[in-house]
Amino acid sequence: MQQLFNALWKEYTLQNPTAQVIHDLFIQENELVVNDHVAFRTFDDVKMNIKVLAKKFLELGYEYRGEYKFEDKHLNAVHLEHPGITDAPRVFISELILSEFSTGFQEIIRKHLNSVSDDVYADKDLIHKGNVWGKPSYKTFQLLRKESEYAAWLYLHGFRVNHFTVSINALQKYDTIEKVNQFIKDSRHEMNTSGGEIKGTPEKLLQQSSTLSEIIQMEFTEGVFEVPACFYEFAIRYPDKTGKLFSGFIAANANKIFDSTNFRE
Repeated sequence: MQQLFNALWKEYTLQNPTAQVIHDLFIQENELVVNDHVAFRTFDDVKMNIKVLAKKFLELGYEYRGEYKFEDKHLNAVHLEHPGITDAPRVFISELILSEFSTGFQEIIRKHLNSVSDDVYADKDLIHKGNVWGKPSYKTFQLLRKESEYAAWLYLHGFRVNHFTVSINALQKYDTIEKVNQFIKDSRHEMNTSGGEIKGTPEKLLQQSSTLSEIIQMEFTEGVFEVPACFYEFAIRYPDKTGKLFSGFIAANANKIFDSTNFRE
């Protein structure tokens, strides 16, 4: 299992070197960096939906633990956990509900989804494949953005880790989300302030924050443009009345975390 997450981290940091920089900053502070969870995005098409992306993790012993709905972003999501391995990262997978969008939007997406063979989606290593649809169009990217920033991002980046997450619970010096956020800002990295810099409260048992996505140069059919890639998240979990740390997710928090990859004019 560690081999899988090492491969995902390598793919993630090659595209998003800022995450490696931040990770190394914590290491320089003699902190232990534990990954709370990773996240993936997909469409609800039967060839590539949540169930398809989850297969790789289910084979490793992961189990479904939570289901979530994001009405305004038209998303379904689940999270998985490994019952037998302490500190195994949680896996969060979301999918865009295509039927809830305009006919024109659906036609654009379906055209691209059907432009490659079903064998591509059936590959057990789909989560590593990124954009399988070829060089994107900047015009198409902008059209998709009008209805869904999530879809526009997915059109560009495809099947890959959307973010890793530092577990604040495993940190010593930076043991609160406020300390972590200040450390990140002092290191000159920009935070996602959608819905506030800190998403959630101790009373809800989960607080999260994140950097804004890395801005990278990408080649489109019309030329090279700057677009958002991935981001780095930070999460702290609190114990419930029984003393057990909350292990799920809060939809209201995640709803604003999604905004980390929004296009910035």
